[in-house]
Amino acid sequence: MSTYNQLIHQYKRIFVEKGLSPELVKAFLFELCNDHKVNLYLNIDQEVDEDIMVEFSKGVVRLMNNEPMNYVLGYSYFYGYRMIVNRDVLIPRPETEELVGLILSQYDAFFAGKRINVCDVGTGSGAIAIALKKEEEKLRVYASDISEKALETARENARINECDITFLPGSMLEPYIEKGIKVSILVSNPPYIKATEQIESSVYDFEPHVALFGGDDGLKFYKEIFTHASEILEDNALAFFEMGYDQKDALTKLAHSYFPDAEVSVFKDINGKDRMLMIRF
Repeated sequence: MSTYNQLIHQYKRIFVEKGLSPELVKAFLFELCNDHKVNLYLNIDQEVDEDIMVEFSKGVVRLMNNEPMNYVLGYSYFYGYRMIVNRDVLIPRPETEELVGLILSQYDAFFAGKRINVCDVGTGSGAIAIALKKEEEKLRVYASDISEKALETARENARINECDITFLPGSMLEPYIEKGIKVSILVSNPPYIKATEQIESSVYDFEPHVALFGGDDGLKFYKEIFTHASEILEDNALAFFEMGYDQKDALTKLAHSYFPDAEVSVFKDINGKDRMLMIRF
């Protein structure tokens, strides 16, 4: 049987020939070894564990089919917390971690540690809701999604991370309105890709389209939330949204048209792109 080092070099060559990133091979093998409590670097010249070899052989075929590594592994990390991911939910992105960081900093600034209600609209895997609750226990967190399969995944992630969150099925703000829930912080990472926009095949072919596309202009779900936001927001509330890097002008104009008296701010991500919108009511 091959050593770990031989296996890495063998498949790196194959990935290069197929036009894929050779770094995926080592990254994938590293995760498998971690799951089996094997230190890849200390054992780099040892024969590959049989169980790891079986998982690697199956998974690498999926990787060569351009399937995202997190789906192959079945998990991802978000804000330091491990989350189950599958094809019913989006894979959490690093820029969304920055949104969570922004929310936590603004919570400290505006609410000074008070117990308040927060809702995560279109929660998907539950990553945002879980990270917020884990980082700030005083938050009473609600999370909703139109997909029951996504909610099943989110509930399991909350259980794994020992997190008390109330999950609600339904479209956008409907479940909150129906139950008379009021919140001081609303957060959403809605589908915002334009219907005509070209995206990577690894995203288009594998991730759920219901969580990706936001209508012809990419603003469909922002409009839905803006239309009914006043029905669930407390006085002096905050709303946070992730957005496309090129949507600043369109989205700020839209926010001002719905909330002329509100303060609308845009924040850049670590790459200097406009990715987060905050509305202070």
